[in-house]
Amino acid sequence: MQGLTVLADPTRKRIVEMLATGAMSSGDIARRFDISPPAISQHLKTLRGAKLVRVRAQGQKRIYELDPDGIGALADWINQIRSLRAS
Repeated sequence: MQGLTVLADPTRKRIVEMLATGAMSSGDIARRFDISPPAISQHLKTLRGAKLVRVRAQGQKRIYELDPDGIGALADWINQIRSLRAS
């Protein structure tokens, strides 16, 4: 499950947690970390590749939000594992 591997990084995990509260621009995300904006951009690219977040243009800004399909697939897998344990 690629999503779990991607979320093993604490910065990416925190980005997903932040986006769970609502969409944010890449600049707003970057301002909440003590690492460079290009480093945040690479984390966002990795999250997009894992289909955990998606991006849309809004003027000059890039707005990131959770990707319901990718998050749903991860949740489905976790629920499947839970159901096997309960059996």
